[in-house]
Amino acid sequence: MNHDSASAPSHRPTAGVFAALLAAGLAWGVCALLRADIGPDQLAPSAWLDGSAGKVLNQALKLPGQSLIDSGNAAIRYRLLGDLGPQVAQGCPDWLFYRDGLRPPPGHPAVFGQRLALMRHWTARLRQAGVQVLVVAVPDKSRIEADQLCGLPVSAAMQQRLDRWEQALRQQGIGHVDLRAPLAQVRPAFFRTDVHLNARGASAAARVVADAARPLLGGNGTLRYREQIAAPAPRVGDLLVLAGLEHVPDGWRPAPDRVATATLTPLRQVGLLDDAPPVEILLAGSSNGLRSQFAERLGRQLGREVWNLSMDGGQFSGALLAAFKRQPQWPSSLKLVIWEFSEMALSLPLTADEKTALATLE
Repeated sequence: MNHDSASAPSHRPTAGVFAALLAAGLAWGVCALLRADIGPDQLAPSAWLDGSAGKVLNQALKLPGQSLIDSGNAAIRYRLLGDLGPQVAQGCPDWLFYRDGLRPPPGHPAVFGQRLALMRHWTARLRQAGVQVLVVAVPDKSRIEADQLCGLPVSAAMQQRLDRWEQALRQQGIGHVDLRAPLAQVRPAFFRTDVHLNARGASAAARVVADAARPLLGGNGTLRYREQIAAPAPRVGDLLVLAGLEHVPDGWRPAPDRVATATLTPLRQVGLLDDAPPVEILLAGSSNGLRSQFAERLGRQLGREVWNLSMDGGQFSGALLAAFKRQPQWPSSLKLVIWEFSEMALSLPLTADEKTALATLE
């Protein structure tokens, strides 16, 4: 017998341990997927193409305690390297910016032109329905708060994007509002750790949009709003969440904003037998209409209640397309649609609904 072969240790126990671990992992993964509430549409071919299916599966297959591990890794990465991950960049101390607002994704020129075509089509559809439209592109945070970039580069294409967009609107005679100067006058107009307008920015935007909307509505209404302001409290912005630092102690992340949140409530003076005020304004907006109370601030400026169909993650057209789906239920009193979205959405890849609409046009 060969002495070396006889004395060599067996790898079978190690292989058995790894095989058992792999089998346990497979069994756990199958059970986790069976327990997850995943619909067929979330795993459709289009979902694999845009990456959303992978995100759904990753969420379903998270290990117990994975959130704690991820938070710890993000905190150490930030504390030691100043790294906030692939989606978030830090400018001046505690000022965070979304990287997609600083440089265009691949295919930006084609996407921009396609969205111009969609804008012309959808605004024409609103006009055909006898409804006027105001297009409101909220400037990117990196544009308004440029003093807080502290050297973060912004591509030339992003700097020119809003001028090109508004030039196209002027050429088509489409009503729009330029928010750059009003927001610059109230800086900081954005939260430090969030991409959304703060109270100053949202109020300034509401004033200038109301000034443009008032002639289209025939003056001001009489509705009043009650404002209640809560005590100042930390507000963990969505950029901290994207960086994985939502649940990390202070000192291991940029300091959250401290905000006295205001709540605006319309004071409707309607009795049991009275008709509700007619709906004249529809806001098809971004998450600014939800998280910055832009809709309520706009309603207060106009003395009217705003039908708010804003949505989180709606990007360029999500809220507007959702409004079109409800068009048969639009009241005859509707006079104006305010289509609001973030400037950054002009450069993002087309959504599945936008591709379908564009194919119909072509």
